[in-house]
Amino acid sequence: MDNTSLDFSRLTTYSIKDRKSLVSKDDFASPWKKGGQLSDFIASLPAILAGNDMRSVIQAIAQAAKNKKQVCFAMGGHVIKTGMNPVIIDLMQKKVLTMISMNGSGIIHDLEVAMTGRTSEDVAASLQDGSFGMAKETSDLLNQAIEMADKQSIGLGRAVGEMILAENLPHKNLSLNATGAKLNIPVTVHVAIGTDIIHMHPDFNAGACGNASLRDFRLFATQISALEKGVFINAGSAVIMPEVFLKAVTLVRNIGHNLDEFTTVNLDFIRHYRPMTNVVNRPTLGKGKGYAIVGHHEILIPLIAAGVIEAL
Repeated sequence: MDNTSLDFSRLTTYSIKDRKSLVSKDDFASPWKKGGQLSDFIASLPAILAGNDMRSVIQAIAQAAKNKKQVCFAMGGHVIKTGMNPVIIDLMQKKVLTMISMNGSGIIHDLEVAMTGRTSEDVAASLQDGSFGMAKETSDLLNQAIEMADKQSIGLGRAVGEMILAENLPHKNLSLNATGAKLNIPVTVHVAIGTDIIHMHPDFNAGACGNASLRDFRLFATQISALEKGVFINAGSAVIMPEVFLKAVTLVRNIGHNLDEFTTVNLDFIRHYRPMTNVVNRPTLGKGKGYAIVGHHEILIPLIAAGVIEAL
């Protein structure tokens, strides 16, 4: 058929007044006014996409905190490396966060911050000569905590926190694990053997570490069993914490706990498959709500935390 033979005069149109539009001027952002407060800034965000989601997440966390419901914060080690410990600790002290959970890298960075005020080695540089992950003090202290967990039959997060406090490390006030131990807030650590630098060291006790991490999973599941009307946040863990959360959800539902209406939030630089399916979508089917907000931890987490504090 000749492409020029179409009769464009036959095109059917309609009035834009009769069309449903997804964006309205009523939802637009408001310009910032000098001298305003944080609550004004949050209110000025557009009622569109992430602007709406940001307000909904802040409101869900604040409401859960007011009602003394679970607000669980799971994370990858990168959250610590972006300087978020003071913000998270503040929310722990304000009794907003009821549990902190992390993968195995979390205790490494948390300990190093408590010990030296610094963390995150230059992997590209140290990998060339095989020195990556070979810091003696990091391995010695964490393996000491693992042995303590084994002897006392406690979880890995609690053991690391207690060890940091017992050693009176100079920056213990910046440690999530130590804060959890001090405030008696659960901090759980979920280890995948072979993923962390201490697993390379000869004194690493894999059996003790595995048992301690299993105790933390059971503690994690216990907290998740009370998540109804609460909030679960996953920040920066692309695989481990979403998988742990999904298993805990099915476990507590299997043994008869009501877990029907709660909010989940995923915060990360990009949208990964597992956080979207295992945190945002699958567990919240029914009455629950899941949100995914893309952005840098060092901006999103302080902004959400500030919004929650203002809302409270």
